[in-house]
Formats: sequence, C-alpha cells, structure tokens
Amino acid sequence: MKTAIIGAGTIIYQDEGIGVYASRYIQENFTFSDDVTLVDGGVLGFLLMTYYQEYDKVIILDTITMKDEVGSIYNLPSEQLLGLGSYKQTAHEVEIIEMLEICSLLERMAEINIIGIVPEDIESVNIGLSDAMKNKFDALINAALAELDASGIQYKRNSHMLSLDDILQIYANPQSEFKDGYQTNYQL
Repeated sequence: MKTAIIGAGTIIYQDEGIGVYASRYIQENFTFSDDVTLVDGGVLGFLLMTYYQEYDKVIILDTITMKDEVGSIYNLPSEQLLGLGSYKQTAHEVEIIEMLEICSLLERMAEINIIGIVPEDIESVNIGLSDAMKNKFDALINAALAELDASGIQYKRNSHMLSLDDILQIYANPQSEFKDGYQTNYQL
C-alpha cells in the first residue's frame, strides 16, 4: 500500500503550521517498513490531487477550524470532512476541500483522513506554536500513529529522537540544516 503523510499549513501563522511540524517530527523520528512518503505540504493547492489520485492512503495533518476546545483532535475520513461546511475557514482548508471535491468525481481516489487539531492562534505572524499546541502536540502525533496502526502500516521509533523544540528550531533557523551549501541531517 502506497501511503502519504502530508503536513498542511502555513508555518508563519503560529499554530497553523502544526501539521507541517508534525509531519517533519514523524519523518525524523520514525522509520517505515511500508511505502510511506512524508510531505511538507505547506499550502499545496492543486498538487494535492497527485497524492489523492496516485496513493492508496493519504493522511493529512492539519489544524481544523471547529467550535470546540483548543487542542481537540479530530480524525475525519474525507467523506465526513466534505459534509462539514464550517471547516473551510482558512486558505489551505479551502484548497484541501476543493481538491477532495474534484477528486471525488474522478475514477480513483485514495482513502483520505484528515487528522486535525483545533488551534489557539492562526493569525499571529510567528514561526512556532502556542503553549496550548505544544502541550497537545504528542496527542496529535499519537492520533497519526493510531491511524497508521489502523491501516496496518508498519513503523518503528528511531533510537535517536528529535524533540518538538528541535523541529521548531529547524523551521525557525533553516540554515541549521545546511553545511557548506549542502543539506545535512539535523544534528544537535
């Protein structure tokens, strides 16, 4: 089974980047036995169609605009997400839904789940997360891992784990990944 884990969101708007950070966290801290592609989705727009059509399973990690307690986590299959009119609040939420609507009319579409967390702040311009999102980050990761487990996707934790703070540092200081003009693995 060909699987994509896509971190959606815009990292410059505080908590809206949590999906991108979660995808990177999983990429850095887990090794997959199965065919799994991890994607820094940012705001992919029409490029989402590639994943929706060419993969068997797609997990999108994102914020979700719901009237619920900050940090509440939802795991919504695409069919259920399409029925939530209140979801389309931000630009990337609109893009995700529009691509789902288009792909649902085509012959083939992946099994898609959105694992979304209700954010505290998606308006402040700041690379990082609010304390509320930092406190709920492990719960978001655990929800993603539970979806992988439910799908039968095999993985293991790496012996050296990067923390959420390490991941946030990578995005706050992108040059930390490069040495002499070449990308390197992040080392503490």
